[in-house]
Amino acid sequence: MTLELAYYNSPVLREKGAPVTEFDTALRGLAAAMIQTMQESGGIGLAAQQVGRAIQLCVVDVRKSKIDFDWELDGGRPPLDLFMPMVLANPQITFAPKNEITIYEEGCLSFPKVGEKPIRADVERPDKITVHYQDEHGVPHVLKTDGLLSRCIQHEADHLKGTLFIDRLDRRSRTKVDPAIKALAKATEAEKNAATLAEAAKIPA
Repeated sequence: MTLELAYYNSPVLREKGAPVTEFDTALRGLAAAMIQTMQESGGIGLAAQQVGRAIQLCVVDVRKSKIDFDWELDGGRPPLDLFMPMVLANPQITFAPKNEITIYEEGCLSFPKVGEKPIRADVERPDKITVHYQDEHGVPHVLKTDGLLSRCIQHEADHLKGTLFIDRLDRRSRTKVDPAIKALAKATEAEKNAATLAEAAKIPA
């Protein structure tokens, strides 16, 4: 089952997620639906806020991307196919000391194409991270990684705090994408108003 994506400027994208405490069938169903939505939308990561749920849950799958990263999961290096797609609940990220800062162009499923160009921009992030998280069954894990996988997890973890990639842009980069962002916000508001009117029309006078 695919889920409806929340687009900028939907209020839920600014909500800080509540910790996941129940690792039940409903949570696993939500995680599976998020994975399907992410994959069918052509993304490599998706946070719960992006499907209207303000909880500390995200999914990641970078297997189809260029493998420019290293990883260590729970002290070993299993093949990616053994642990992806990943479900990360309550992720806590720490950064390696003397960490290299890398610049990489990011986009987001909550920022779809406006006109002919997608909304994408260069974002600075630390390269090496350690993330403590729980899977969909509540089992704790520790992942050390860098490169694209690190960046993707940081991007999704930002969502769980109500932070968007555009919040991390410098002034010059933000100015370049501002017209498209404003157009998207306007379109989102128009869609919201149309849905409200449609709902109101169903209510008997």
